[in-house]
Amino acid sequence: MSAAAGSLSFTADAETAAELDAADPLADLRSQFHIPVGSDGQPQTYLVGNSLGAVPVEAANYVGEELSRWAKLGVAGHFDGPLAWEPYHELLAPQMAAIVGANTDEVVVMNSLTVNLHLLMVSFYNPTPQRHKVLIEQHAFPSDHFAVESQIRQRGNDPAESMVLVSPQPGSDTLDPEDILAAIEEAGSSLAMVLLPGVQYYTGQVLPMARITAAAHRVGATVGFDLAHAAGNIPLELHDWDVDFAAWCTYKYLNSGPGGVAGAFVHQRHVANPDLPKFLGWWGTRKDTRFQMGTVYEAIPTAESWQVSNAPILAMAALRASLDVFDKAGGLVPLREKSELQIDYFDYLLEAVLGNRIQNLTPKALGQRGCQFALRVTNPAVDGRAVYEQLGHNDVACDWRYPDVIRVAPVPLYNSFTDIHRFVQILDRLLVEAPSQ
Repeated sequence: MSAAAGSLSFTADAETAAELDAADPLADLRSQFHIPVGSDGQPQTYLVGNSLGAVPVEAANYVGEELSRWAKLGVAGHFDGPLAWEPYHELLAPQMAAIVGANTDEVVVMNSLTVNLHLLMVSFYNPTPQRHKVLIEQHAFPSDHFAVESQIRQRGNDPAESMVLVSPQPGSDTLDPEDILAAIEEAGSSLAMVLLPGVQYYTGQVLPMARITAAAHRVGATVGFDLAHAAGNIPLELHDWDVDFAAWCTYKYLNSGPGGVAGAFVHQRHVANPDLPKFLGWWGTRKDTRFQMGTVYEAIPTAESWQVSNAPILAMAALRASLDVFDKAGGLVPLREKSELQIDYFDYLLEAVLGNRIQNLTPKALGQRGCQFALRVTNPAVDGRAVYEQLGHNDVACDWRYPDVIRVAPVPLYNSFTDIHRFVQILDRLLVEAPSQ
């Protein structure tokens, strides 16, 4: 059985996967990562980069270099040489700006995702009695929901009155973009802020960020995006889309390691605004006078002014190792080209091999999806959770999201077409062998 994808012809046999791997111009990037080892001592079929990316080979060297500098230099490491710790975060800004489509002065690497969201909402959620509502999705990642709810309460408002929730239509798992735009328009002059994901964590749906931003600005609201599942997954153009702010973790598609340092974006038209409220810290003040230890705050006229403390150097060193691999790949454009081919191939195998036994919740159109697949076992007699657990026993790393989705993400940096083929073949077998509910 075969199917065409552009000029390529897919078949369900292993030879097609091998041919695609042989023709892949980015195949050598896999050697830049350690793939976790399975029970047989061979690399796992590691398809869970949407939860924790694989470790770059160079991360140990980058982190080790900072440990050596610490041992050799002690406190002088803050100021000595091209890797000095005081400005260390500046090393990451150009690469991170390229990942999210921003100017260098609009991006800073700091803190963790939810901390950054809180810091940014202090600046961009400024409710009044008339304009106090925040639009989020009904099934937002819990941390985002909690952050918005707490921000509303901190300003003296009631989430029941100030939180606008958008949901999929009955019978659908994904959000209808037209419903989001209609909700923004309906909230109108009462809407203070929109906070939505760039890529929805459960379904893998890519939201139309440019359209959402334009719609929110038309009614006078600010717009922020949680890019946890978007940064490093899909090309982004935050500056050109006129997004007000964004935040993202780096341990998923950006491979910085568990609990890795996060990123933040503030549009250039806001970064030097002295009237914008924010939480203040020493590391957001002018660099040339910082060590004069004054107590008059003079903000750095970049996104760095949202920093409240100095950089976690060891975590940033690991992230640098990953960002260097993105540079070797040529950035997000060639990675996205490979990802789209992997998506087409995966779609083909799901249909050709598994048919209606698996439902993919992720939208079909390439512009509405990243590399994550959200798969649901359709046979109610088959225990989907048991299928997921058996995948693990077969050295396939993916993850489970309540109530019934197996998330699988072929990451173009290090996943092969053979990984995709092996996953589908194992899943085909397990759907026959899996215990009933």
